[in-house]
Amino acid sequence: MTDSAPLRIQKFLADSGVCSRRAAEALITQGEVWVNGAAATLGQKISPETDKVTVSGKAVRAAAQPRVTLAIHKPRGLVCSNDDPHNPDTIFDLLPRELAKLRFFCAGRLDKDSEGLVILTTDGDLANRLMHPRNTVVKRYHVRLEEAYPRSRLPQLLRGVVIEGERLRVEHAALVNPAPDGTSRDLDVHMHHGKKREIRQLFTTLRHDVKRLRRYQIGSFPLRGIPLRGGRPLSTQEIAALFKAPRPHTGFVPRRTTHEK
Repeated sequence: MTDSAPLRIQKFLADSGVCSRRAAEALITQGEVWVNGAAATLGQKISPETDKVTVSGKAVRAAAQPRVTLAIHKPRGLVCSNDDPHNPDTIFDLLPRELAKLRFFCAGRLDKDSEGLVILTTDGDLANRLMHPRNTVVKRYHVRLEEAYPRSRLPQLLRGVVIEGERLRVEHAALVNPAPDGTSRDLDVHMHHGKKREIRQLFTTLRHDVKRLRRYQIGSFPLRGIPLRGGRPLSTQEIAALFKAPRPHTGFVPRRTTHEK
């Protein structure tokens, strides 16, 4: 933000690396955002170089971050949050020193016990696009269960279950390397929404405990080639691939890693 052209307050906060536009709207509604000593309103326009903006009492600098988007191979044991007092080890600990000073958004989280592909970006608008349900960004997961799951019960995963008024379901489910009896401990599931711990809760409700959950693809962009705990920046074309419909499945085979038991 080098010019003084008026900006909507939500875009200003996103460009400054405070939060996504969607999260900014929530903060404004909650009365946490102030402009020149008065509570901000949704859609309000400000002049970045002259207006004083605060969020929860802290001043926001009128300086845009460089736009950086990374694909990270998250291991188990790290949380996708930078403000969880109960879990000091976060995915942001994997960032190289030169990037650690930037404010990254986690565009689609994985829980502490899950692993795989996570997108980190300083672009609040991109994060919002990746997470917004209307964009139907498809995410693919390899699920390993404690006990074998029968092919005859796959429709239950598609129909889903209702827990506390919310339906938990997946859009696609298939057995991986099934045994002759039509069962497998490994499943390939796809979903484009994703509530907190939805896959785990879905299988647990169906009396199948998840041993391992790994996200291996977002859109048409695969995790393949990124080592555990590693990451790399994405090109413009690769960012676009996150929003592209994945190719029809051609036989997913789970990859064993040295840390898997």
